[in-house]
Amino acid sequence: MIKVKNLDKSFNNKLVLNDINVSFETGKTNLIIGRSGSGKTVLLKSIAGLHEPDEGEVWFDDVLFNKLDFNAKKEIRKEMGMLFQGSALFDSLTVEQNVRFPLDMFTGKSLEEKNERVNFCLKRVNIINANKLFPSELSGGMKKRVAIARAIALNPKYLFCDEPNSGLDPVTAILIDELIKELTEEYSMTTIVNTHDMNSVIEIGENIVFINEGIICWEGNKDEILHSGCEILNDFVFANAMAKHLLTPGR
Repeated sequence: MIKVKNLDKSFNNKLVLNDINVSFETGKTNLIIGRSGSGKTVLLKSIAGLHEPDEGEVWFDDVLFNKLDFNAKKEIRKEMGMLFQGSALFDSLTVEQNVRFPLDMFTGKSLEEKNERVNFCLKRVNIINANKLFPSELSGGMKKRVAIARAIALNPKYLFCDEPNSGLDPVTAILIDELIKELTEEYSMTTIVNTHDMNSVIEIGENIVFINEGIICWEGNKDEILHSGCEILNDFVFANAMAKHLLTPGR
């Protein structure tokens, strides 16, 4: 479990996150949703240690992560997997080398052991016979799958996903959602997904946090969100649904 207590974050004297208190459960897909500029990406990065909070606490189970020194934080980071919005694969490395990268960085395993783990992770995300391909030779959906394979290479306890469906067609996006949910349950990870995609919310939103202008306005699950009684959230859901409707081919 990850817990955030009384977290504030500002940039250039502008308060972006205001007194955030929230818990993210283990073995469930925890979603942070909100409009662009709402603060959800800053929250995700503050939890993962990519931003340093101005105030407050970030707990990884019983460890106060944001108060640790550099070396202690590095040990916790070995237990994290990160799926970036644009996949963030290294263009000059093959698929195999990309997935092996965290193993090279954080383990002393032999090349044979690392490659065995690489092949296991690629097979788990249904990437077959692509070890020697480069990212430029992959489709958008395949890049996401390779990025997920890299994210789980160290068998993490915590998985962070920043807009995992960005740039994907609806069918591929659903497959990525399902894969993230399956892996979360399979490895009992604490998974946090940052998204504005209502399809993801309805498909995998077991624990949902809605953030608006740096403040948490609502918490619940996918079964409760359409009957939330929160006007700002209802406006967000309606606008998202209308955008999907207008962008549907043939309309």
